[in-house]
Amino acid sequence: MTTRAQGVGFRSERGPILMALMLATGLVAIDSTIVATAVPSIVRDVGGFESFPWLFSAYLLAQAVSVPIYGKLSDMVGRKPIIMAGIGLFLLGSILCGIAWSMPALIAFRALQGLGAGAVLPVSITIAGDIYSVEERAKVQGYLASVWAVSSVVGPSLGGIFSSLGIWRGIFLVNVPLCLLAGWMLLRTLHENVERAKHRVDYAGAALLAGSLTLLILGALQGRQAWEWNSPVGIGVFAVGAVLLVLFLLVERRAAEPVLPTWVVSRRLLGTTALVSFGVGAVLIGLTSYVPTFLEGALSTSPLIAGLALAALTLGWPISASQAGRLYLRIGFKATALIGIAVTVTGLIVLALTSATPNVVLIATSCFVVGLGLGLVATPTLIAAQSSVEWNERGVVTSTNMFARSIGSALGVAVFGAIANSVYATTAGGSGEAPAVVAASGAVFLAALAAGLLTVAAVLAMPAVKANAGKPAAGKQADAEPVASVVEDGKER
Repeated sequence: MTTRAQGVGFRSERGPILMALMLATGLVAIDSTIVATAVPSIVRDVGGFESFPWLFSAYLLAQAVSVPIYGKLSDMVGRKPIIMAGIGLFLLGSILCGIAWSMPALIAFRALQGLGAGAVLPVSITIAGDIYSVEERAKVQGYLASVWAVSSVVGPSLGGIFSSLGIWRGIFLVNVPLCLLAGWMLLRTLHENVERAKHRVDYAGAALLAGSLTLLILGALQGRQAWEWNSPVGIGVFAVGAVLLVLFLLVERRAAEPVLPTWVVSRRLLGTTALVSFGVGAVLIGLTSYVPTFLEGALSTSPLIAGLALAALTLGWPISASQAGRLYLRIGFKATALIGIAVTVTGLIVLALTSATPNVVLIATSCFVVGLGLGLVATPTLIAAQSSVEWNERGVVTSTNMFARSIGSALGVAVFGAIANSVYATTAGGSGEAPAVVAASGAVFLAALAAGLLTVAAVLAMPAVKANAGKPAAGKQADAEPVASVVEDGKER
C-alpha cells in the first residue's frame, strides 16, 4: 500500500501519513469533548433544552451503526476512498451545524457528523495496521492515543472560550480547516494498490444492521429518559430491533459478501477481543460521564479543574499504549492484556472505595492508573485481532472491535444513567445536592468496577497469541498473511 520505512515517527517515510491519521483522529476526539461545554450557550440561542441530550445521542447512534459498514467497504474498495468520504461527511455536517437554525436541525446535522466519524476513526486505525509491522503498531497506537489526551484538554477549553465569547457556532466551524488539511494530507501521502474487482454490495444486510442497531441503542439510551423501560414504546423499540437483528443474521448467511461475516464472532480470538473492547467502552463512559459531575457537584470544583482530573485518564493511556509493544513481543498479547486489566481494576477499586470522601488529587490519580491499565488492554487486544487476519479482512476486524467499544459506551450510558437516576430518586435533596451527587457517582463507579471485572473474564478467555516480530507491513501484497498465530493446547494454529 505504501513503501515501508524503518522507524516510527514524524520524520520517517511514513511520518506524513501518521500525521494525517492523527489529524483525522483529532477531528473525532475534539468533537467528543468540545460540545458539552457549549450546551448552555446553544440552548440560549436556538432553544430546545429538553432535546439537547440528542446532540450526543444522535451523534453516537450514527457513529455506532455505521462503523461495521465502513469497515466492510474499506476491505472491498480500499481504505482511502472510505476515509476521504468520512472526512467529507464530517466536514459537511460541521458546516451545517455551524449554521443550524433550530435544535432539531442541529440534532440532524450532528447525526451527519456521526456518520463521518464512523468512517474516520476505525479506518484510521486500519490504515495504521496496514502500513506498520506488528512490533511497531503499539508505538503508533501511542501516537494516536496521545491525540485523545490532548483533545481532552483542548476540547473543553475551546468550547468554554467560544461559549464565553458568545460564538458557540465556532466549535463546529473550527473543524472546517482541520478537515481540509487532513483530507489534503491523505490525498498526497496515502497511495494504495488495491486490486479492482466486481463486488456485490450487501445492501439488505447493511440496512437491516443499521436499523436494528439504531433501535437497540436508541432503546438503551432513552430508557427512563424519554420513556419508561416497561412502557409500550420501551418494549416495542427493543422488540422490533431484535426482530431486525434476527433478519440480519438470516440474510448474512446467504449474502455473497456479507457486511459482517459470521467468522468475525465465531473465531475465539476475534470474539474475545471484541468483548474486551466492549468492556473498555463501558469503563470509559462511566468515568468520562461522571468524574467531572462528581467533582463539580461534590466539591464545587470548576469545570476546568474537573476536566483536568479526567484528563489524567487519557494521559495514562498513550503512555502505556506506546510501551505495550515491548511487553507483548516478550510475553504475548494475552499476558500483556492481563497486566493491563489488573492495573485498571486496581484504579477502579480505589475510585469506588474513596468516592464517599472525594478528593481531586486522589480522583485524578485513580483516573491516571485506570488510563495506564486501559492502554495495556486496548492496544494489544486490537493488534492481536488485526494481526491474525489478512489484509482484505483487517478492515472489518478493526471496525468490529471499534463497534464493540461504541456499543459498550452506548449501553454503559444507559445502565449508568439508570443507576444514577435511581439513586437521585431515593436521596434526600435531589440530584442537585452534594450528598445525592456523591451517592450516585459512587454507585456508578461501583458499576464501572463491575464492568472491569467482567472484562477480566473476557481477557482470560482469549487464546494465547504469539506475535511474529519482524513481519513487514507494506500493504496488501507484502502483508497478505497474518502476523500473529493462535496457540491452543500447546499447538500453533
